[in-house]
Amino acid sequence: MKHAVFSILITLFLLCLASGVGADMSKVKEFRIERGMSEQAKACIECHKTETPGLFADWAGSRHANANISCLDCHQAEEHDADVSDPHYKQYQRDDNKWGKQEYRVPVAAAVTPKDCSRCHPDEVKQYGRSKHANTIEIMWKIDPWLNKGMNSDWERTAGCYYCHGTVLKKDAKGNLDASTWPNVGVGRVNMDGSLGSCTSCHTRHRFSVAEARKPEACGQCHLGPDHPQIEIYTESKHGAITETNKHEYRWDAAPGTWTAGVDYRSPSCAACHMSGSGEVIGSHDVTERLGWELQAPLTVRPQDFAAFPAKTNWQDEQEKMKKVCVQCHSKSWVDAHYVKTDQSVTEYNEVYYKPAKAMLDDLYAKGLLDSGKFFDEKLEVEFYELWHHEGRRARMGTAMMAPDYTWWHGFYECKHRYNNFMAEARHLIATGTKAEIFKDFPNANGDTTKPQVIFGSKQ
Repeated sequence: MKHAVFSILITLFLLCLASGVGADMSKVKEFRIERGMSEQAKACIECHKTETPGLFADWAGSRHANANISCLDCHQAEEHDADVSDPHYKQYQRDDNKWGKQEYRVPVAAAVTPKDCSRCHPDEVKQYGRSKHANTIEIMWKIDPWLNKGMNSDWERTAGCYYCHGTVLKKDAKGNLDASTWPNVGVGRVNMDGSLGSCTSCHTRHRFSVAEARKPEACGQCHLGPDHPQIEIYTESKHGAITETNKHEYRWDAAPGTWTAGVDYRSPSCAACHMSGSGEVIGSHDVTERLGWELQAPLTVRPQDFAAFPAKTNWQDEQEKMKKVCVQCHSKSWVDAHYVKTDQSVTEYNEVYYKPAKAMLDDLYAKGLLDSGKFFDEKLEVEFYELWHHEGRRARMGTAMMAPDYTWWHGFYECKHRYNNFMAEARHLIATGTKAEIFKDFPNANGDTTKPQVIFGSKQ
């Protein structure tokens, strides 16, 4: 009987193949506009379907497309807007594309901004606007000697620093976005409509996927390397190891407000701890929240005491929020003990390494043994900078995110070597009254030192 059934199934399968069933797999998948939208919006979609098929495919697979949100809902502008794309008007003067006609002409802006997104996502944009992400250009110019002392070139900044931190967008003489400021999706980008930031830093265009933004790789685009290796730290931690092993089981695309520890994911990603709702803690696009320490600062301080950008919150309240996130998976005693360890590591970094080194640096300047005119053009300036900006950050961040190798070997171990070399050379200069050697061939120290007027005003 079993053999007879099997024979029948084989026969049916062969008949299906012979009749062409299954051939649909070779056909091109079509996108049909089946909901109401303006003729101009349809023209945008149909034109981009042929001109930029990758862009179109991303949009077609997005929640935006499913909700009938078209190109124009995000890109449309007013004729008088500063960020209108003048060259795009030429698209409506074409004779090789039936959608490139004057009747479909509409002003658009190439760069979609948080102000544009706020039409549908007002709370998220408000939260983002008060975060360190949105204001990172201001922070960078206040604390970074590379910019303030002009020690790197404008193009080194454009291709490097500004790629993550953001540029101040502007147009060139032809009405295009200036190549010195664009393309850019930096988290603190200053847009021509006055808004700060770029939502596509995390929700990349044109899919704008919540699942993509929740994954560690989204944050790891910028949070990596010798000075802030959060993605490497996360990967080393138990959180990262568990996520890497089980991420194929996670429900990354759960609806906003429903993403739940122990249900949708077993171990948190960066977003789960710092942004997503968890238990009674409400989700927020302000990454400045939930922090008990400002670990990026030279001297570790509470977030409201960070002079470059003081948080408008109380650190105890925010740290309590983070603890409530932690207890979704850990016991209260476990969480409290972790914070004791973090606080002690911060105290030792501040008191044992940073403060004595800073006092010595100030003494060298006061004695005229270091030249304060520039920065990085003398060895001890580099040693001091990397003590806090590299090893010191790794030690503190490694402790806070439970990565012992970064805490010790990449952190405090390296702090000891950097500190010893710095102090030994400094004491030698003081004992001999010798001025530090200046690097006379320091390359590309020609960057503009003018702070962006749109942020700092005309008075620098």
